[in-house]
Amino acid sequence: MSAMISLPNDAPMPAPASLSPAGRRAVVAAAGTLLLTALVWFGMPSLADAGRVSLLVFALAIIGWTVLRLPELPVAIAGAGALVVFGATTTERFYRGLGDALIWLLIGAFILAAVIRASGLAERLALRAVAGATSVRALFHRLALVIAATAFVVPSTSGRAALLLPVFLALTGALAQPRLTRALALLFPSVILLSAGASLLGAGAHLVAVDFIARLGLPAPGFAQWALLGTPFALACCVVATEIVLRLFLSPAERAAQPVLPARPAGSMPAAQKAVLAIAAATVAAWATANWHGVEPALIALAGALAATQRRVTGIAMKEALKSVEWSLILFLAATLAMGEALLDSGAAQWLADAALAALPSAVLSHPAWILCAVVVAAMFSHLLITSRSARAAVLIPTLALPLAVLPEQAALLVMVATLASGFCQTFKVSAKPVMLYARSGEAECYSDADLLRLSLALMPAFALLLVACALWFWPLLGFDGGAAMLFDTARR
Repeated sequence: MSAMISLPNDAPMPAPASLSPAGRRAVVAAAGTLLLTALVWFGMPSLADAGRVSLLVFALAIIGWTVLRLPELPVAIAGAGALVVFGATTTERFYRGLGDALIWLLIGAFILAAVIRASGLAERLALRAVAGATSVRALFHRLALVIAATAFVVPSTSGRAALLLPVFLALTGALAQPRLTRALALLFPSVILLSAGASLLGAGAHLVAVDFIARLGLPAPGFAQWALLGTPFALACCVVATEIVLRLFLSPAERAAQPVLPARPAGSMPAAQKAVLAIAAATVAAWATANWHGVEPALIALAGALAATQRRVTGIAMKEALKSVEWSLILFLAATLAMGEALLDSGAAQWLADAALAALPSAVLSHPAWILCAVVVAAMFSHLLITSRSARAAVLIPTLALPLAVLPEQAALLVMVATLASGFCQTFKVSAKPVMLYARSGEAECYSDADLLRLSLALMPAFALLLVACALWFWPLLGFDGGAAMLFDTARR
């Protein structure tokens, strides 16, 4: 007979093992994967095999980014590779992403930004620009303009955050007031993130947007047109954010007080810094006039990078500058460009668009301005699920902007709106790298999650209203596509 083991009557029963948060996410991801696989492969018989593969790979990438919270780069590369393996795209198209002109534009801009940072030019110009500020309010608004200006030269918000960190440390060291340190720590990442919308190079998400617009056969905004459309919106957001920071975190007396500022850089500007400044100015001017002289922006960026890495001129060599290039962002963009191309070429994006339009009530279709507002709100809140700005653009454009475009001409407008709206990402410290970088100065915490949430809730309505106003009224005055004009006419009626 087998031995029987009995427990005392009062012995507690062992508690069932509970899943960890990571385990629960894995279960949800597995269930979502099975459901989506069945839905896409068996529920879409009218879609070609290549389209179903593209849609399924893209959906699984979203699960990896949102549910499993995996790093964006490995997921994007795995997704692009899966498209090749399952025949949704070719090997040539997969590799072609690395040779895209937008990729080389970004590489050249990263090299130029690395030279600007290493030369100390940004810190020198910033401290000169804020010197003589007669009040804390004036100081904050001058800083906002300086920070916004860097969006036209330095690609990616994380690169600008690192570039401007010495300026922040110099100011907080001179001011030596905890409340001013907190306000400045909130100002820097907020303006870095909001001002990115002014420039095509402000964020990798913008390059994803331009690539989607071009692949749709629509006129894609270049450096100058993006600046024309985005700069008024971005500057207005920066001004509003600066005022909100001042009013929420400083008293009237603190706002009016004269700040103690660090000393100006002594002596005249060194020859190396003058050379870097001249090269950067010439590069930006060439980008802005590309329609006139016809030279591709990528070639201009590479020429600027080569000129800036002449050690005899600037003191910095190409080998040193290449170490500062965000290669993870470069590879991520190349992979997402391949995924986006597969969605468009396979017909998956068009299938989504047709399905979305068929599901929309006729009342919504007759008032496209409602669609615009829905895109803005959804894109603004997307940072709560997807922390990478570029990944948000890669997800929102094919799943939100393109399907909701009632007319083909509206696609460019909705892509632009979704991309700019996804730039709102300062609700939590994990929402963006600049927010994490400025959250701590040395061993001291500069601001709390409650401070970020307070700022975000105050800024969110103004951000949304400004973007909707630009799309409905300002951009049509600049002639930004027929879709914008139609939305304008609808709103006016």
